[in-house]
Amino acid sequence: MRKSAFLLPIGVLALVGVLSSLFIVDEREKALVLQFGQIKKVVEEPGLNFKLPIIQEVVRYDGRILSLDTDTIEVTPSDDRRLVVDAFTRYRIADVVQFRQAVGIGGTRVAEDRLSSVLNAQIREVLGADQVTSDTILSPARRDLALRIRDQARTSAAGLGLEIVDVRLKQTNLPEQNLSATFARMRAEREREAADEIARGNEAAQRVRAAADRTVVETVSNAEREASITQGEADAERNRIYAEAYGSNPDFFAFYRSLAAMEQSLNKDTSTLVFSPDSQFLGQMFGAIRADGLGQIAVQEFDIESLREMAPEATISPNLPEAERERLEQQLEEQAAPLEDATN
Repeated sequence: MRKSAFLLPIGVLALVGVLSSLFIVDEREKALVLQFGQIKKVVEEPGLNFKLPIIQEVVRYDGRILSLDTDTIEVTPSDDRRLVVDAFTRYRIADVVQFRQAVGIGGTRVAEDRLSSVLNAQIREVLGADQVTSDTILSPARRDLALRIRDQARTSAAGLGLEIVDVRLKQTNLPEQNLSATFARMRAEREREAADEIARGNEAAQRVRAAADRTVVETVSNAEREASITQGEADAERNRIYAEAYGSNPDFFAFYRSLAAMEQSLNKDTSTLVFSPDSQFLGQMFGAIRADGLGQIAVQEFDIESLREMAPEATISPNLPEAERERLEQQLEEQAAPLEDATN
């Protein structure tokens, strides 16, 4: 009984010692075996491992790719338009020994604080460089800027035992105090463009109206000129016909003109004209009557056929009503009948 009572505590202690000397490293982890704060062993492969109990301890770090969102900062590109920018990065612990020496017991929290400072410094440096404007940052070229930030930040992150996998610009906005001024400027630019378009449209419309007015004036002028020429030719032809018709008998021409003037001076229904035989108005007509009289005009002195050929043909518009057209045709026939009788 004494021996078993003595061996039991020893067995328990041995079991506890064996269990405390064993540790398992997960495939998602990397581990350091520390002895009095000094690194004695690095375990990066998953599996069962051993350490000295009590005097050694195991510190585990995440071996996966981690994510870090940086704080929002203001940057000033080369065109002096301030922008609010924040980014995120993907990183992992590449060298656990260097990582432990750089951050100590602070671990991932201290490492992310330092990494965030490194990224913010590189963001300000790259986005504030020459030839980098706000339009460049807001364009598809921002991917190239993010790659430059990643490459420059890798050197500083390597001192922390970290490897930066990727860097992306997440937000790129204007500061709140600049938004109203920017919107007002954008609105003014759009209104100016609209005013320019309206002015160009009015100018084009004015050119079209001017061309149309000029065409109208030219067309009307040409039509009036052609009409004047045609009217002048018709008047000349009419005078020629009258001259040929009345030239063979001047007395008859004077008599006819006197009758026409008297007809125009009288109103058909209410006018009465009183004149003396010595009136100059009808002097030629009464002179011919007082002398030998008008006598008989020889029809053969006139070439009726030539007069018909020279006279324009009377035409009746087909657009007139049927009754009006029949009346005009009958009137023309009645006017043509005396000429036919005189010819016969």
